[in-house]
Amino acid sequence: MPSARPRILYVTDPAYPARGRRYGDEDIALTGRLREDFTLALCHPRDAAALMDAFDAVVVRNSGPVLAYRDAYDDFRTRARARSTPVYNPLDGRADMAGKQYLLDLTAAGYPVIPTVDRPGDLHLLPAADRYVVKPKLGADSIGLRTVTAGELPALADGTVLVQPHVDFAYEVSFYFVDHDFQYALHAPDPERRWLLRPYQPTREDLEFARRFIDWNGLDHGIQRVDACRAPDGGLLLVELEDLNPYLSLDALDDAGRDAFVAALKASLHRFLAANASAAAATERAAP
Repeated sequence: MPSARPRILYVTDPAYPARGRRYGDEDIALTGRLREDFTLALCHPRDAAALMDAFDAVVVRNSGPVLAYRDAYDDFRTRARARSTPVYNPLDGRADMAGKQYLLDLTAAGYPVIPTVDRPGDLHLLPAADRYVVKPKLGADSIGLRTVTAGELPALADGTVLVQPHVDFAYEVSFYFVDHDFQYALHAPDPERRWLLRPYQPTREDLEFARRFIDWNGLDHGIQRVDACRAPDGGLLLVELEDLNPYLSLDALDDAGRDAFVAALKASLHRFLAANASAAAATERAAP
């Protein structure tokens, strides 16, 4: 059962060299506000499995690409599931948390996503393009990403990589949600400077686009970021659905925007802890 003042293990890697982002600054500022409601301790993702039993919940935030600590992450997930440890975001996310397979699944289902295939036999399903993007299925943070010509694709599409047409988009835009509630949107006006972000006022159509992916993922609790690009035809295409540890770019918001996000996050965490406590109590009552 959560204590009167819940104890949270906050997982972060402030030393990760994120291009254009300052993990440490964001997490120091955010944990400073969360301490108003929770007792917090910060730890590196490699230490989470060993420490989590002393806390009411684990919050995974700016922990960097899982590739850097795959064995430790898999151990953490296994132990958390075995102990029914509440993890925020919950571990049943279907998007980046589970790898990049979702881009293939969404393409096959007809969602507005950059068309994605992974095998030579499916290359004909991609629209013709001067260039194509090839990236590892288990990649993150543009690690291993290559831009190639059509002639190079048959030798590369071996099932371990994703193949997409190179889209000459106007700009990228990100939509940030807590649980199923939209919080704010930011866009990068310059395609060459992904993390130079400005506030963005989404249209009704923009929000309908983003909500389709939040609904598809089905997480009841947590922070999600829907990354999209404005395609040449004016529509939006999904680039990524980040449901593991999305960077929030809180420094791009004004004070009112940050306050509103913190309030939403606190409320979500309280609901999450209460829901898990109720589920645990019901399990205990049902036990023979």
